[in-house]
Amino acid sequence: MSVLVTGGAGYIGSHVARLLTESGTKVIVVDDLSTGIESRVSGLTSYRIDLAEPSAVAALEALMREHSVDSVIHLAALKRVGDSVENPEKYFNKNLGGQANLLLAMKSAGVKKLVFSSSAAAYGIPDVDLVSEEEAASPINPYGQTKLIGEWMAANAETAWGLRHVNLRYFNAAGAGWDDLADTQVLNLIPIVFEAINNKSKPKVYGSDYNTPDGSCIRDYVHVLDLAQAHIKALDYLEQDKREFNTFNVGTGFGSSVIEVLEQIRETTAINFEYEVVERRAGDPARLIANASRIEKIMGWKAKNSLVEIIDSAWKALS
Repeated sequence: MSVLVTGGAGYIGSHVARLLTESGTKVIVVDDLSTGIESRVSGLTSYRIDLAEPSAVAALEALMREHSVDSVIHLAALKRVGDSVENPEKYFNKNLGGQANLLLAMKSAGVKKLVFSSSAAAYGIPDVDLVSEEEAASPINPYGQTKLIGEWMAANAETAWGLRHVNLRYFNAAGAGWDDLADTQVLNLIPIVFEAINNKSKPKVYGSDYNTPDGSCIRDYVHVLDLAQAHIKALDYLEQDKREFNTFNVGTGFGSSVIEVLEQIRETTAINFEYEVVERRAGDPARLIANASRIEKIMGWKAKNSLVEIIDSAWKALS
């Protein structure tokens, strides 16, 4: 038996693939390498496939049968929020079309276990300090919409043909489990600040007048290695015949403000850089912190790494 990891050459996917491999599990990687890096999965069986292409269904079914795939961890997706607003059709085509093709292949091949990479973006802007899975999902951008619809697709497959599935709603993944698996895309706060430092420019703080202790937005940062380990727990959970929940937050339950992150980066790097406060961005909630009690209670998963360890590992990996 083996596990198929879509998007396995990506930042999070490569951590998942490596953890599985180190545990003795056979891993098959599928990635279109549009943002993934092939060297991250060197030595693994991998296929370059665009899940959204019509030909993907037959290709996926064939490799599932060839490698006796038992479970799928589905991470492959476009994830830039701003880009999704500007190009919504692209996101619905890639994220939802790709997932539809994957589910068609799984159904045909008789593969009935799926761990789906969802997102806290499915919640939108919840008006609560800690966001639980019971909070109404109301995404405010096409990216978040594709994640919520992806959860619906998995639920419909469960009803139609018995798919077992878990939706993991990620909060802010950061850090590096291994130096060669660093987050090289400059899309999230910590890599953005590192790039500014290297370019000797000022990182931007979008808004300093939020209703938070220092006026900047607060987010829940989870170490990517902790996040990857949640996927292993989710696979174990899918082996249970009785499963009370399908959806789980993956976060720490603690928040750090943008300014706190910047201050910790100063301490870690020993670089006394300056930052620039600019206008708020539309749609940014003041705080977005996970209530992570469900995944701890049901799966026994809890994040181990703090913000200090996250930033230290990210800096070492990119230095």
